[in-house]
Amino acid sequence: MPELFNPIGEKAEKVAPAAFPNGTAPDEEERVVEEIESLCMNCEENGVTRLLLTKIPYFREIIIMSFSCDKCGFHNNEIQPAGTFQLKGARYELRLTAMPDFERQVVKSDTATVKFIELDVEVPAGKGQLTNVEGLLTTVIDDLEYGQEKRKEEAPEVYAKIEEIIAKARKMLAGEAFPFRVSVDDPAGNSFIAPDMRDGVGKWEKREYIRTPEQNAALGLADTVTTDLDEKGDIIPDQVYQFPASCPGCLHPCTTNMKMVDIPHFRQVVIMNTSCDDCGYKSNDVKTGGEIPEKGKKVTLRVKTQEDLARDILKSESCFLECPELSLSVNPGTLGGRFTTVEGLLTQVRDDLHNQIFEADADAEATARKNDSLAPDEKKRWEEFFDNLSSAVKGEKEFTIVLTDPLASSYVQSLADDPSQPDEQMRVEEYERTDEEEEELGLKDMKTEGYEEDAEKGTEKEERT
Repeated sequence: MPELFNPIGEKAEKVAPAAFPNGTAPDEEERVVEEIESLCMNCEENGVTRLLLTKIPYFREIIIMSFSCDKCGFHNNEIQPAGTFQLKGARYELRLTAMPDFERQVVKSDTATVKFIELDVEVPAGKGQLTNVEGLLTTVIDDLEYGQEKRKEEAPEVYAKIEEIIAKARKMLAGEAFPFRVSVDDPAGNSFIAPDMRDGVGKWEKREYIRTPEQNAALGLADTVTTDLDEKGDIIPDQVYQFPASCPGCLHPCTTNMKMVDIPHFRQVVIMNTSCDDCGYKSNDVKTGGEIPEKGKKVTLRVKTQEDLARDILKSESCFLECPELSLSVNPGTLGGRFTTVEGLLTQVRDDLHNQIFEADADAEATARKNDSLAPDEKKRWEEFFDNLSSAVKGEKEFTIVLTDPLASSYVQSLADDPSQPDEQMRVEEYERTDEEEEELGLKDMKTEGYEEDAEKGTEKEERT
């Protein structure tokens, strides 16, 4: 596995005392790896497990664990997230187009699945890894080759198919099959593929999602408890409804507030807020209702003045946001649904991204130490990006904001005197959804007519069999 972190035995970063089994952290000046005597699962003699808490740039702290046994020579390496499960699951996807893309750092937790999409090979959840894309693909090839000689004799057809996959994977590894994609899907939200400032649209993508009840059960989490509001009758606009829920952070009982708001010249939306008094967790989300329109919608706004920054804006979960002048693009699902102002939306994007990149800390010394993990050129590019974004938030420069929503569920307030007349600074266009968008939204599998007959035919078929 490529050495993407400080080798075991070198100094580690500042760590919390709770991260160490004996409850004490190393000395402030000399922070070394923690060593624990532990049982070797190979020869059942005692070996040594070494633990190092380290910071991954753009991501979070992880624990690197290395076990070695002097008796039999057995050794093992894996990683574990230093924190708890995240509030949402996360899926990363990287499109590889050149050899340097193989060097992208990858954190694969023990709950994540990895898939090389064009290869149609999926690595199931298992041991956590800190590696890169090259390391992942090499591991896939090694795993597929294991036992091939035995398959050649016992199952020739299976052997031949696996050989085809191995050959294709080796071409990928040699750089002869660009472009291709790799994805990491982690319901716990603790996995990661490193981004790059120079990535264009469609190169690197992160999507957060609400875990399903089955995923929560697999992680050992209690699923959120909700109340069926339909049994109470119609929802009255502008009235706040409250119903019991479980906090995704600490699982204690909490309350979710829901309110339906009528946006003039648009549609009704549902604003939801959850807050927990025990751990301080808070979340806000906006859902749009109604039927799915036949076409998607693209809204382009030229922001020139403070008045434009104060415009109401609704960005739905399915919306792709882009600001070309600011080199900013936000993929669908990243922020969830948001109903705010243009200034508020950009401020949230800036703050969330800044925390993710620089991991701001109240301790200035700790912050400086974390920022040192960035390469100087890369750090300079990010600082210029955030300075540019802050200038736009303050109204010091003009920019364009583009909302592309295949479900036409996003909205920007018009400042025209007559709402029926077009706004000179805003352009609204309808467009035909692509096959990829239809597939991703599940619209191709949706059937609203004739499903009763299909159900009856299915029942009759089951009875005959």
